[in-house]
Amino acid sequence: ATNFFKEQPYCKQVIVISALKKKGIDKLLAVIIELLPEGAPFYEGDNISDLPTKFFVSELIREKIFLLYGEEIPYHATVLVQEFKEKTTLIKISADIIVQRETQKGIILGEGGKMIKQLGTLARKDIEEFLDSKVFLELFVKVRPKWRDNEMQLKEYGY
Repeated sequence: ATNFFKEQPYCKQVIVISALKKKGIDKLLAVIIELLPEGAPFYEGDNISDLPTKFFVSELIREKIFLLYGEEIPYHATVLVQEFKEKTTLIKISADIIVQRETQKGIILGEGGKMIKQLGTLARKDIEEFLDSKVFLELFVKVRPKWRDNEMQLKEYGY
């Protein structure tokens, strides 16, 4: 395979790597830096993206859902940031976790609310680090049956 790619006109160099064994990674990075042309920044100033802050907040919460709830739940849940208010000492964020079934809501909440509390704590810490500010995070779990099959709801949720 390496000989095939070496002969292609678009190929500058072939580097054999193993991500599992962590071999060739340093060389790959060095070659990328060497060959990657410099260009103008994509975003001005301190901006890291053209996406709104609410998007990143919802993704940080979703990440914790993937981390805590394993196989089924993350693929049937989405997060909507409903409120994002910057106050003098903190940022108040209110977000809805949307699931398809009552049983999923129960799993997200956990016995006595233990799981959603853990989710909120983990997400809040990452959001505070991301925003470099204290955060008050409120999470609500709402059931919207078959939301993934509803074109209007998918658009509303940003898909």
